[in-house]
Amino acid sequence: MQPRFILFGLHELNGIGWKTIQLIFQSTNADGCFEMGLKKLLNADVNTLSKTFNLPRNKAKLISENLNLNFIQCRLELYKNTNISFLTILDENYPALLKEIPNPPWVIYYKGNPELLDNTKLAIVGTRAPTTYGRIVTKKLADQLSNIGFCIVSGLAKGIDSISHKAAIEQSGSTIAVLGSGIDVVYPSENKTLYNEITMKGLVVSEFPIGTQPHPGLFPQRNRIIAGLSLGTLVIEAAEKSGSLITADQALDMSRDVFAIPGPITSPKSQGTLSLIKQGAKMVTALKDIVEEYEHMFKISYNEETFTASKKPLSKDEQKIVQFISLEPVTFDQILHKSHFTFGHLHSVLLSLLMKNEIIQLPGSKFVLKSS
Repeated sequence: MQPRFILFGLHELNGIGWKTIQLIFQSTNADGCFEMGLKKLLNADVNTLSKTFNLPRNKAKLISENLNLNFIQCRLELYKNTNISFLTILDENYPALLKEIPNPPWVIYYKGNPELLDNTKLAIVGTRAPTTYGRIVTKKLADQLSNIGFCIVSGLAKGIDSISHKAAIEQSGSTIAVLGSGIDVVYPSENKTLYNEITMKGLVVSEFPIGTQPHPGLFPQRNRIIAGLSLGTLVIEAAEKSGSLITADQALDMSRDVFAIPGPITSPKSQGTLSLIKQGAKMVTALKDIVEEYEHMFKISYNEETFTASKKPLSKDEQKIVQFISLEPVTFDQILHKSHFTFGHLHSVLLSLLMKNEIIQLPGSKFVLKSS
């Protein structure tokens, strides 16, 4: 039997986790014989397994009693019948970026189009309960990034994740949802329709065997895959102790780019992103802030027209604010006083105008109209 199928079977055993497989890998890979070591797992007794692979006796017993050709064939049949495929770290088409991280998943289960794993990918993450500001920014940037060829990676959670996936589906279909559960378990359940859309037009992946139910301990593991698949991670709104910051930290540990959207200093959901910016994450106020980081690595199909091609009419609030801005710099406080808007609402409107390329922000929170 091929080593990839043995690794799959080992991964399917209840009670065998990432660390146990790592012990097997470490005990065999010094000689470049991980594949040969996997073959030795079949039909081996407890003592042999424990001694050869430095396994705790309980793990060796579990493998000896359960890992066999019949078990593997039954599991393969189960996945075939549920239309779920998988990749192992031994496969040539295993994602190269993911293989570079400190603890890559041994097996990835997937539904949808696996060719998206070869695309230029960027992660978008954020709060499950975004503000209006967060929703506008997420939709705008996900639209633009998808339009110029980025595959959007996120976690199928409520809020920022869902908005990002939906925008990518609408624009190009190029999106990857990484689950913190078995690939057949949709969480939250309200995203079942979105899940189905992604399996048809994009890709859903998970490192957890079929039937695995979500629980808090699985989401940090899921987040490392989101970061690991992507060139960079964009955090749009996040509180100080948000799971999105875990993804950002993991991206940094992997030497990947971290981008953050600034938000109102009075908003709890901006404290995480503002903190990231203080720590060195790149502040993003327009698409070009992200794209310019990758122009030297990839030929991404965009030009100046891309930034304004989807330009939409200004909303009533945007029209009102534009009246207070001219070719002479005007401060945020001056606009706030004239408009009688709330701080957060004005911040949202100004950011929307920046994204629409109508105004330019100068140092000191000053704004001017973009000259034609």
